[in-house]
Amino acid sequence: MKIRLAAPVTKDSIVDGPGLRMVIWTQGCPHRCKGCHNPQTHRFDGGFETEVDDIIEQMKNLKLHRGITISGGEPLEQPEACREIAEAAKNMGLDVWVYTGYTFEAILDRSESDKRPWAELLKVVDVIIDGPFILEKKNMLLRFRGSENQRIIDVSESLKNKKVILYNNL
Repeated sequence: MKIRLAAPVTKDSIVDGPGLRMVIWTQGCPHRCKGCHNPQTHRFDGGFETEVDDIIEQMKNLKLHRGITISGGEPLEQPEACREIAEAAKNMGLDVWVYTGYTFEAILDRSESDKRPWAELLKVVDVIIDGPFILEKKNMLLRFRGSENQRIIDVSESLKNKKVILYNNL
């Protein structure tokens, strides 16, 4: 399976979630948020394609990493490839964070209404940072977020409780 990336994988990040992380930068985003930190990721025909297996092979060499972060672009526009990467990470004992411009409620609604594979991706994600970046709500003091509307969500607890449960393990 292939995935379209905006940039090569970042092997050692400390700003895209807790601990040392590998970051996968997906290409293509429908949100096009004003003031986006990664506007080069918006075009769906930009970036380059690579094999999901190549990313998984890179994850096998991680030694001190707590987890991976899938960002973009919009990872939910490539849910099958992102699920395969996330599932492999979980099998290696890594946690999985995903940044998305969709709200958690919209993700659940879309997962049920049109049977997109978003629900399968959610099953292997630990934390989602949801919501579009809103320039007027930009706050540089927020940890792991760019604007005040974005939430850090504990996915498994939210799915169990059928409501958003914020992640408090920072």
